[in-house]
Amino acid sequence: MTLWIPIAIAAASFQTVRFMLQKVLSSVTLSTAGATFSRFVYSAPLIWAGLLGYLAVSGQKIPALSATFWMFATIGGTAQILATVCVVALFRQRNFAVGITFKKTEVIQTALVGLVVLGDQITPLGWVAIVIGLCAVLVLSKTPQSKGPWWRHLSSPASLLGLGSGVLFAFSAVSYRAASLELDALAPAFRAGVTLAIVVSLQTLFMLVWLKWREPGEIARVWAARRVAIWVGLTSMAGSFCWFWAFTLQNAAYVKALGQIELLLSLLASVLFFKEQITRREIVGMGLLILSILALLLAI
Repeated sequence: MTLWIPIAIAAASFQTVRFMLQKVLSSVTLSTAGATFSRFVYSAPLIWAGLLGYLAVSGQKIPALSATFWMFATIGGTAQILATVCVVALFRQRNFAVGITFKKTEVIQTALVGLVVLGDQITPLGWVAIVIGLCAVLVLSKTPQSKGPWWRHLSSPASLLGLGSGVLFAFSAVSYRAASLELDALAPAFRAGVTLAIVVSLQTLFMLVWLKWREPGEIARVWAARRVAIWVGLTSMAGSFCWFWAFTLQNAAYVKALGQIELLLSLLASVLFFKEQITRREIVGMGLLILSILALLLAI
């Protein structure tokens, strides 16, 4: 079944637009946590409206949710919050395209997490893809202004934020797939909608409590930024639904690998919208990462 392919491409497209909007919010009006919260708080009502509308038309009901479902939904939702915080913070360290490229180490890490959590096997070609991907990270870990050997830059804020977001996004992807598979009696799109509604509700609650505790004034600023933030919510809803739908149809590693088309979209966004310069080193690094993704596609 190849329906997951256009769905994953659509997810990557929506995600690119969302990160562009979050970059604007984080650099102009909101804190890192506030820009992250805007994604969830403005998408949750839209997701529930869509799900409740579907239930009203179809006559179906939300099924009973198992303890395993809640466990994976909570793990995935928490990991995604932390990963999104890392990415928004990363945009303040490096430019847009390279920030997305660092984040995209999640593809390789999803394969590793899938091996540990779900028992997914990695072929020899898969390990080759992982090594190529690590080489890409080493190239990207050195900024144009930095001096000295590459290994001294692996602990830079940009490197740590990028790699950290990749690990966390990998855990969220595998957890979401595991949660949706707990609803295997439902149609794939319905499974995706229920899982997404629950996860985003948990994320909104978690972030609301955090901001009320640590940054109480930020909630008001998120509301003040609603003219832009509501579009973050809309694109987040569309992209997340497509990701969740694709996860119900195909292995998370396949889905995330195909989602690397976001690299090309983010490069266009970096040059056309943010007027940022891409260095030769960064182009080489992105090329290596794309090569590792192609090898991973052949291996899984």
